[in-house]
Order: sequence, then C-alpha cells, then structure tokens
Amino acid sequence: MKLHCYPETGSLYIELKAAPGVETREVAEGLIADLDAQGQVVGFGMEDASARFDLTTLETSALPFKVIKAA
Repeated sequence: MKLHCYPETGSLYIELKAAPGVETREVAEGLIADLDAQGQVVGFGMEDASARFDLTTLETSALPFKVIKAA
C-alpha cells in the first residue's frame, strides 16, 4: 500500500495494490474508487483531502509492514 499526497491540488491517493485501474467510480462526494479489470478496488482518491483531514501525521495500528526509506 502506498499513500500519494499531492500538495499542489490538496488531494490524496491511497494505492492498495500496484495494478492498473480500468474504471473509476465516485462512491461519495469527492471520493473515487479505482477498479481493475476484475472489478477489484486498487485505490482510492480524495479531492481536497488536505482541507478535510489533517495530513501532517500518519499513524498505523498493528500493521505488519516492511520499512522502506523514502528517496
């Protein structure tokens, strides 16, 4: 999973798996879901996320993850 923040637009994209999206559906105002060819969700996009949420911190709880240093 990857989080992509775009400060120039204030949007946020949560990539759940590295697969191309072939369909986009708006599931709520300002929230889109990208689906792969099998109809599985590959990611979520949020418009104006920085105005709606505090994006200055990221907290996880009990996630088994591998630390990858950002470039």
